[in-house]
Amino acid sequence: MLTIRPAVRDDGPEVARMYVDAWNAGFGDLMPTAVLDDGRVARWSETLAGGNWWVAELDGTIAGFVGIGPSRDPIDPELGELDTITVDVPYWRQGVGTALIHKATEELSAQYDEAILWTLANYPQAQNFYTKNGWTLTTTTRDHGHQVSYRRTFRSSTPRAHTR
Repeated sequence: MLTIRPAVRDDGPEVARMYVDAWNAGFGDLMPTAVLDDGRVARWSETLAGGNWWVAELDGTIAGFVGIGPSRDPIDPELGELDTITVDVPYWRQGVGTALIHKATEELSAQYDEAILWTLANYPQAQNFYTKNGWTLTTTTRDHGHQVSYRRTFRSSTPRAHTR
């Protein structure tokens, strides 16, 4: 059974391992190889402790994770961002990513009117996934065109309090 729960600091080592494995398997030659080291584990542990991160567990094993927050590019506290979504390689194509993006969308829509995410320009697997889940490709790029952004609007520009 798949469950999603808030991530905690103690999930850091498993999340860091999963991030590195999925990065290297998914991006292949598109990005430099990621390395699992103590620094990466410490950074993930600290990040998860900050809130707005969730892990998906399948029969008690962490199978993926997702995080959200205010947009970092552009820097805009009123614009949400789907920060990272990762599924452990053995769980690819089993619905874990879909469950995680639904959780992220639910949380983003509760906190923001609109959100952004960034992905590689030449990575159709991610681009198809985001489009299928309601995100729209924009014309905005960064890193000399190597990354593209997607946006999702949750409601009209009705003012409301943000709870971050």
